[in-house]
Amino acid sequence: MSIIVNIDVMMAKRKMSLTELSERIGITMANLSVLKTGKAKAIRFSTLGALCKELNCQPGDILEFAPET
Repeated sequence: MSIIVNIDVMMAKRKMSLTELSERIGITMANLSVLKTGKAKAIRFSTLGALCKELNCQPGDILEFAPET
């Protein structure tokens, strides 16, 4: 099972930098970078909610399931 994190796609659509998003949601740039690169093993619902609020999107816009073949 593979989960793809599309934070970078949503940030590009909203023309928002990593620094700006980090400041708006109150998460360190290092932790946001771990999420953005897909290296995170988990995400809190509060963090996902904050991302969705600031990026004006739904959780499904950020997280995508891609079955392994």
